[in-house]
Amino acid sequence: MAQRLATEYVNATLQMTEFQMNQFLLTADTCYISHRVKVAGGGEQVIVLEEAGGEEVRLTVENKRGIYTCSLSCRVVNSHLNNAVRKLFVTYKGTGTVNRIYKGFTMVYYYERGSVRRISELTDSGSKLIYQHKHSLSEIINVYKSDAVEREITELRRKADRLLDLRNDAQSVEECSEIDKELAAIAKVMFFLEA
Repeated sequence: MAQRLATEYVNATLQMTEFQMNQFLLTADTCYISHRVKVAGGGEQVIVLEEAGGEEVRLTVENKRGIYTCSLSCRVVNSHLNNAVRKLFVTYKGTGTVNRIYKGFTMVYYYERGSVRRISELTDSGSKLIYQHKHSLSEIINVYKSDAVEREITELRRKADRLLDLRNDAQSVEECSEIDKELAAIAKVMFFLEA
């Protein structure tokens, strides 16, 4: 089995409530990891997770109406620190790219709200897609319940009716020809939408 050399978090973000932030801070300290909170110049906080050997990860935290948004871009080598950051990222439904670096290749995980959406393998010879998220049942139900297509069809029917009225009142063959072109385009779109 390949041994992981490092893990990179690229433009990762996660959100938590004030209660969740307090819970996280209470459980952040272990026998391997300690934390400290710094206040930056703009009023934002920086949480520093530090491993006993000295490696540290900085999370920039911004509080907006009781929701804490944490930003994270770092490279982690230590396994204990890596485990702590991974648990934090998954528990609080992080979004961003996580690169798991091995000797000779990198596995790239794309997360959205704590769920893996895509996994790719990067090697010197290129990139290979390993996994792509398919629509979940709830996403399919939301698409099924959407009435956007029906509204578009209704609008196209209104436009076609107006064009037919204009065609009935047309004075020349050229006017009829232009209107017929527009009606043909509408018919093509409606056929596609109704399918």
